[in-house]
Amino acid sequence: MPTQHRAIQSRQALIRSAAQSFIDKGVSASGMVDISRRARLSKGALYFHFESKEELTLAVRDEALGALRELEEQLLRAPDPVLSASRDFAAALLDRVDRDVVVRAGLQIRPESDPAPSGALLHRRWCTLFLEKAAADRSAGRLPPDTDPQRLARALTTMVVGLLELGHADRTWWSREAVTDMWRQLLPAPRAVPAGTGGGRSLRTGPPGGPRAAVPQPALRGAAGRDPAAFAPRRTPPR
Repeated sequence: MPTQHRAIQSRQALIRSAAQSFIDKGVSASGMVDISRRARLSKGALYFHFESKEELTLAVRDEALGALRELEEQLLRAPDPVLSASRDFAAALLDRVDRDVVVRAGLQIRPESDPAPSGALLHRRWCTLFLEKAAADRSAGRLPPDTDPQRLARALTTMVVGLLELGHADRTWWSREAVTDMWRQLLPAPRAVPAGTGGGRSLRTGPPGGPRAAVPQPALRGAAGRDPAAFAPRRTPPR
């Protein structure tokens, strides 16, 4: 195996080992010797890649944020409207957090040299992305003209962040089924409205110039008054 490739593998193994240790014990209780043993590498190999635990902690955080930026880029490129694009983004995000120990740890740790919580910065960034897509959708006629993009973006951010936080205690909240159920509760399935019945505001979908079905405006308003149990995810077997 080429030396450079082996060095990359060793670095990744140390980052994953540190992430697992940070989740199991916390950053302060995680020792460098234990981290190197978990990775099945020598202490010398560990210090070859990372001079201190703080540097290793930053590497875990940066690796996690880099993975999430890929998902954010997918959200920006998504051709779907903001409501369905945000659902897909949430499902992909939570699935990645559930599967990837580095991403999971990176969202929870706070390096000493970087006192600003990573989560707060992420939440603001997600809200900005949702806002951009919501504003574009309203301009394109894919949302009712009286929709407030900022309020919609905040509501969507709250949903994503809420599921993310709930999943740290119960990982069934991170399942695709939980995400789909949440969006289904707030966004009723489209149903046709007979022409001329005056069924209230509607969101039109379909290609420009072609036949378009009218569907109800997303029921974001008043959703908080529903039975909270309706938002609970269905249980899935442990992974």
